[in-house]
Amino acid sequence: MSEETKRPEPEEAQPEQEAPQEQPAQEEAKPEPEEKGGKGKKKKEKTYTLTREQMEAAEMAAKQLESVKDQFVRLTAEYDNYRKRTAKEKDNLYQDAKADTIKAFLGVYDNLERAVAACAGEDPEAPHRKGLEMIFQQFKDLLTKEGVTEIEALGAQFDPEKHNAVMHVDSEDFGENVVARVFQTGFMLGDKVIRHAIVQVAN
Repeated sequence: MSEETKRPEPEEAQPEQEAPQEQPAQEEAKPEPEEKGGKGKKKKEKTYTLTREQMEAAEMAAKQLESVKDQFVRLTAEYDNYRKRTAKEKDNLYQDAKADTIKAFLGVYDNLERAVAACAGEDPEAPHRKGLEMIFQQFKDLLTKEGVTEIEALGAQFDPEKHNAVMHVDSEDFGENVVARVFQTGFMLGDKVIRHAIVQVAN
C-alpha cells in the first residue's frame, strides 16, 4: 500500500498584531513649591562669641575708622577752600591786568576830550568837528562795553576814595566840600578805581 503524500496544510494567517500606540511622554512633574509657614524648615541663626581681645580690637578699628572719616572731611573742606581761593586769585589777576591795559588808553580819552572841547566854537556840521565827536563817542562806548564807568565829580560831594583834590576855592555857588571843577575825568572798572578824578573843591 503506497503512502499518501501528505501535503502541508497552509497555516492560517494570523491576525497582525497592532503596533503598540506611542503614548505621549508624561510631563515631568514640576516640583511643588515649598509651603511657607510653619511647614518650612527654619534655619537656626548662628551665634558667635567674641573674646575680650577681639572686642578690644573691634573697638580700636572703629576708632581708627572715625579718625579716617574725620581726616577725609577736613581734607575735603580744605580742598574746597583752596579751589575757591585760587579761583578768586585768578579772577583778581585778570581784573588787574584788564585795569592796567585800560588805564594805558585813558590818555587817548583825554586827548579826544580836549580836541572835542576845542572844536566847540566851530560849526556843528563841520566835518572835522563831527569826525572828532564820532571818534570820541565810539571810544566812550568801547570803555562802557568793557565795564568802565566815569566817576561822577562835578557838583558831587568830595570823596577821597574817588577824587584827588589839587585846588580849593571859595565859592558861594557850591556848598562846602563840593567839587567845583574837574581837571581830569576819573574812571572805575566795576567797583575798583583805576584813575582818580583830579578836581577843585569848594571850601
